[in-house]
Amino acid sequence: MPVSLIRSGGKRSTAGAAPLGRPVELVCYDDQANADLVLGLYQRLIDEDKVDLVIGGYGTNTLLPAMPLIVERERFFVGLMGLGVNNALLYPNYFAMIPTGPDPNAALTEGFFALAAQQKPRPETVALVSADAELSRNPVLRAKANAEKCGFKVVHETTYPLTNEDFTPVIDAVAESGSDLLFLCSYLADSIGLARTIRSHHFQPKMVGGAMIGPQNTAVKTRVGPMLNGSVNYEYWAPVPKMMFPGVQELLSTYQARAGEAGVDLLGHYMVPLAYAQMRVVAQAVEATGGFDDASLSAYARGETFSTVLASPVAVTTVPRSSTGVSCSVQFSCVSGRRPAWCISKLMYQPGGVSVERGQHRGRMEDTWQWK
Repeated sequence: MPVSLIRSGGKRSTAGAAPLGRPVELVCYDDQANADLVLGLYQRLIDEDKVDLVIGGYGTNTLLPAMPLIVERERFFVGLMGLGVNNALLYPNYFAMIPTGPDPNAALTEGFFALAAQQKPRPETVALVSADAELSRNPVLRAKANAEKCGFKVVHETTYPLTNEDFTPVIDAVAESGSDLLFLCSYLADSIGLARTIRSHHFQPKMVGGAMIGPQNTAVKTRVGPMLNGSVNYEYWAPVPKMMFPGVQELLSTYQARAGEAGVDLLGHYMVPLAYAQMRVVAQAVEATGGFDDASLSAYARGETFSTVLASPVAVTTVPRSSTGVSCSVQFSCVSGRRPAWCISKLMYQPGGVSVERGQHRGRMEDTWQWK
């Protein structure tokens, strides 16, 4: 994922309005999804490029390695989708753009177990399989807690390196455990490998999925196609009536018109609304304080709410202050091709209750989602 920062007054400008009426130059470096590169890139952006604003990258693997430098330089820092990045540090100038509430790792995994608990006959055991990476450690800990809360016994637990390509031995070991449920906490490439292996394996758990990073992405969906059928996974946003906040469809339409040429996710449902909201927080703070002073921006952000395309108002804090998360769980079904025009059945989970909706509407993916 790219590490992006902003410099005011640059020669290369983005289209549209700019904070304080100044042109904006985006200075971007690709961290290649490699956490070892992150610190050096931020040092370059701050010390050599001398950017005015530092923008947090995507996910725990990109955000956490940057934190020592951000804390040392006392920079204003809004991260995108990191899970509990600041729970231990409590750095007052860090803010999280993620809709999972005060315990994001628990919110990410609770839907899977809450839905599993509704099955009849009720499952009893679960296997936990996760990537050996920072992004997985905290979600797996909270998955154990959610499993215990729902009365499931963990009978198998294992990790694999992110570079792993052969998942047959991993699933063989799960099969030997005889677990009823298979909880996965995986990244992009390994989500694809796991989906393919599970679909062709003799082991067929009663429910599989949970915290897979990848099925939210259109490119991943099109690569695995029908192999997603039956899997249950988390989402942060879906194109359903109750999540069509003012401005979000216009944003997505603008993004999708450019996505193909740019070679990025064609639909943008997972990343775009949250990334845009992240930048709206930064822009509003700059406009309100009249400058780029990190202490002033941080003080403003701690006490204000923000108007974004996700909901209004939104509060961002060092540790999210909302009482509940709003992530949901979905189930893929009736996927018959490898284009984003599928039939999807949906198991929906929201904090406070479970609702089940099934449909066989054949149309654009945007049209197949329902909300109850």
